[in-house]
Amino acid sequence: MQVDRSCVVSSAWCACLLLLFSTLSTRVTEVGGTHQSIPPSVVKLWASAFGGEMKSISAKYSGSQLLQKKYKEFERAVRVEEIDGLRLVKRLAEDMEEMFHKKAQAMKRLVEAAEEAHLQHEEDPDLQYEYFNAVLINEVDELGNSVELGGEFILQPNDHFNNLSVNLSLSVVQVPTNMYNKDSAIVNGVYWSEALNKVFVDNFERDPSLIWQYFGSAKGFFRQYPGIKWKPDEHGVIAFDCRNRKWYIQAATSPKDVVILVDVSGSMKGLRLTIARQTVSSILDTLGDDDFFNIIAYNEELHYVESCLNGTLVQADVTNKDHFREHLDKLFAQGIGMLDIALTEAFNLLSDFNETGRGSECSQAIMLVTDGAVDTYDAIFAKYNWPDRKVRIFPYLIGRESAFADNLKWMACANKGYFTQISTLADVQENVMEYLHVLSRPKVIDQEHDTVWTEAYIDNTLEDGQSPVLMTTVAMPVFSTKNETRNRGILLGVVGTDVPVSELLKTIPKYKLGIHGYAFAITNNGYILTHPDLRPLYGDGKKRRKPNYSSVDLSEVEWEDKDDTLRNAMVNRKTGTFSIEVKKSVDKGKRVLVLHNDYYYTDIKGTPFSLGVALSRGHGKFFFRGNVTVEEGLHDLEHPDVALADEWTYCNTDEHPEHRYLSQIEAIKLYLSGHEPHLQCDKELIQEVLFDAVVTAPLEAYWTSLVLNKSENSDKGVEIAYLGTRTGLSRINLFVVPDELTNQDFLTAEDKEGVFNADHFPLWYKRAAEQVPGTFVYSLPFNSGSENKSVVLASTAIQLLDERKSPIAAAVGIQMKLDFFQKKFWTASRQCAALDGKCSISCDDENINCYLIDNNGFILVAEDYTLTGKFFGEAEGAVMSKLLQMGSFKRVTLYDYQALCWVFSESSDSGHTLLDPYFAFFSAMKWILTELVIFLVEFNLYSWWHSDLTAKAQRMGRSMQVPCDTEYPAFISERTIKENTGNLDCDGCIKSFVIQQIPSSNLFMVVVDNKCDCSMFEPITMDPIEIMYILPAHNESLKCERLKMQKDRRRPDTCHPFHPEENSMECGGALGLTPSLTATLLCLVLALFPR
Repeated sequence: MQVDRSCVVSSAWCACLLLLFSTLSTRVTEVGGTHQSIPPSVVKLWASAFGGEMKSISAKYSGSQLLQKKYKEFERAVRVEEIDGLRLVKRLAEDMEEMFHKKAQAMKRLVEAAEEAHLQHEEDPDLQYEYFNAVLINEVDELGNSVELGGEFILQPNDHFNNLSVNLSLSVVQVPTNMYNKDSAIVNGVYWSEALNKVFVDNFERDPSLIWQYFGSAKGFFRQYPGIKWKPDEHGVIAFDCRNRKWYIQAATSPKDVVILVDVSGSMKGLRLTIARQTVSSILDTLGDDDFFNIIAYNEELHYVESCLNGTLVQADVTNKDHFREHLDKLFAQGIGMLDIALTEAFNLLSDFNETGRGSECSQAIMLVTDGAVDTYDAIFAKYNWPDRKVRIFPYLIGRESAFADNLKWMACANKGYFTQISTLADVQENVMEYLHVLSRPKVIDQEHDTVWTEAYIDNTLEDGQSPVLMTTVAMPVFSTKNETRNRGILLGVVGTDVPVSELLKTIPKYKLGIHGYAFAITNNGYILTHPDLRPLYGDGKKRRKPNYSSVDLSEVEWEDKDDTLRNAMVNRKTGTFSIEVKKSVDKGKRVLVLHNDYYYTDIKGTPFSLGVALSRGHGKFFFRGNVTVEEGLHDLEHPDVALADEWTYCNTDEHPEHRYLSQIEAIKLYLSGHEPHLQCDKELIQEVLFDAVVTAPLEAYWTSLVLNKSENSDKGVEIAYLGTRTGLSRINLFVVPDELTNQDFLTAEDKEGVFNADHFPLWYKRAAEQVPGTFVYSLPFNSGSENKSVVLASTAIQLLDERKSPIAAAVGIQMKLDFFQKKFWTASRQCAALDGKCSISCDDENINCYLIDNNGFILVAEDYTLTGKFFGEAEGAVMSKLLQMGSFKRVTLYDYQALCWVFSESSDSGHTLLDPYFAFFSAMKWILTELVIFLVEFNLYSWWHSDLTAKAQRMGRSMQVPCDTEYPAFISERTIKENTGNLDCDGCIKSFVIQQIPSSNLFMVVVDNKCDCSMFEPITMDPIEIMYILPAHNESLKCERLKMQKDRRRPDTCHPFHPEENSMECGGALGLTPSLTATLLCLVLALFPR
């Protein structure tokens, strides 16, 4: 018999392979311990069981199916419209323009009244006049009598002014602490400006939405309406001086290019250099976003304070000014001062920079900070500045020596500038501000009352424990109109009023912008006036202002627009559209929504602002109109479970005082009654909110029936049912008594992201809208405080139509206890399909770990309870890494250009405290007293006295938060991948896992074999990483380029650099207002206490 040899060989070979495979399998098992595979079918069974039960509970208690049915019943009665974004943004801009115009008209009336009152007033050096001093009102002496300039001043709390106690009939006058409040110039100014009281009251009656109105005098006093009591700080000081506020400086002067020359020759050692630093810092305080500057120190050589910026000027924004201030501390005095070289450099720098077209292209000035000049340098001025004298010279003589005063004064007079002498630190602020009045002369002579608007800022002068308010100010200059002083161009002061950004938001119909849509506005410099992603404050409890909050550029929040296409178009006042895919972080930066936004933009006429609107594609571009009778709507709107968005404007209840105490629902009722013609309401919004009230009304009876049937919720796992509609209407039902609620803050004002706000829909509404229709999104709130992690929210969106372009009509959801939710999970994970009931695997097994995570990778359920709420990559770094590789999750890189980073500061605060005007003032008093004791032996004892304080501060060192840019990851699941399995090689040990989507949800069950030690894999965290622009010395060029970088900006529309009729012979020499003897002695005493 013939045998097929190939078959025998093949069989033998197969047997060998089988034996080898068995051996290898045994070895792997031995290496990996008792390796056990995780059956995907079992995990799928668990996921299906848990998903089915949770959807049943969520749908039942939220009433989602009933609400969807009710909207379907009205489907034929509604009309769906696509939003015309361009038309919408133009209409909003017109509304804002009208609102801004009303404020500007109020200021114009104040200007006219002030100028007329001054024209009729004759200056009286002996005038005695008692006025209401803001600090002294209602103050009494030890005998119970009113103090001088005090007196009884009636104050009453007023909710329109943050519940501060005010007087709506009178204004008060604040005088800076370092000025004598009965100085003749101040008393005369206060006397004639009393005429403004009547106009203040009249303005407020015409426009009850006005808040603070004021007049800042060029003499230093500040008249404010309504009257309010000012309180000094713990040192008895009020540092506020209206003349160094941005609104005052912007209104008083035109944009300017400035070069500051600082003498650092040997004679400037000691206190003189300290005064010089403070002088430069005070000059920087007077520069704004429309100005450009540089600082050059000189002795026998030139030293740009920031060497990187040699030969150019930079914008005077907060960041740049702070950067230069840090470098001022590095100046030291030595050598000989060569002023001719410095002046030549300054003139060339101004000329060259002006030719680039990047500066202010308006006023130009050289600030000279020195202790003397041996020559008048007329040859340099003749070459570079005469005869036009376009560059003004402002010399500041440091110290008491007057030997070189004549030379410096001649420079000022010959170049349309102003000369001042600064002997002590206390003199600095008053003398620095003199140059502003010189720069204002051309504008005064032209009688150009330019209306200016500031960037957004927070003024906490009168905060008094209230929440800080972001605002802009409209201001106008006030001039002397007396013929005899015309060529002197006398600025009397500036009037202004604050406009809270929240008032701008009231003009924006949030319901028209959709769930993810928003409106925003920027200044001519590209800085944000309002934007939902602007974060000006930080800290828990009492919020603090970020150092650079007022100069956040649009490109720092709309950072996906890498080419600044949107920003530059808006800066240049264009009207148009722009589209881009954006990544919006939500839930305190923990989660990300990927959207495609369409932007629409136009300018707001009469202001430096431009307005933009962002609409997300899909449901965000559509709006629908329903129609019900007023009787039906009002009946269902008055139910006790109904609330309207607090910050949305259904009716303008601020317009008239009698309406201010009305709730929005009360105002709607009054409006619909037709008995209140002066009440202005959004008719379209009211019609839609009545429609939503009718459609959602059946849920009240439905929820009530569930409450009555207590057996349905015997363990009280479900605590709250809630709904919100596109019109800001919400309904809430409690299944437990309020005291038993696990999370007391949810759906209250404390839960900022969980309620309808002026600029955003609730977070649960936003996330539900991006979930697959008919499914629920589950999450743990990321609130501060661990107790808030003990609930789970489940929400779903209600679509109007069964198509992709359908608008979202509403969202509903429930809040349930976390332990209730977890019990359901663990119960489901014990199920199995075995007929004998013996499961091959269970989450109770020691060999496996079971997790429930959401679509952003956060853990809702884990055997280790401490992992609840944490990112899955922190607990299972190896598995998360594999999920990213397999595509089950993807990493999205986000950027935060408003971040704060902790740094350790080894240097002292001494440099900064010296730059504080009142600490500086106390220091100056110490110095004066020291000089008296040692008979003018200059600087030595002062240095000894102050050195121990400085040394102590330098030794302390501390951690502090500084502005920085950060990059951080967010994670999002891939919707198309429902399940996956994987194996990890952990040093020869094979770790397996299974991930399975929970049906009808945003959740995933992850089951992981825990027998292997995979600690060699790093955890994956969401920690932000600081973006380091300023790198070590080998890459200084990058640092330089970043400092020099200048984005597009639009110059202000007006410019007044000089005037041919200007009297340039008024060029300084005498000190301004003198501090009172009492104030000086008081400060001397206070200065001694720290010793």
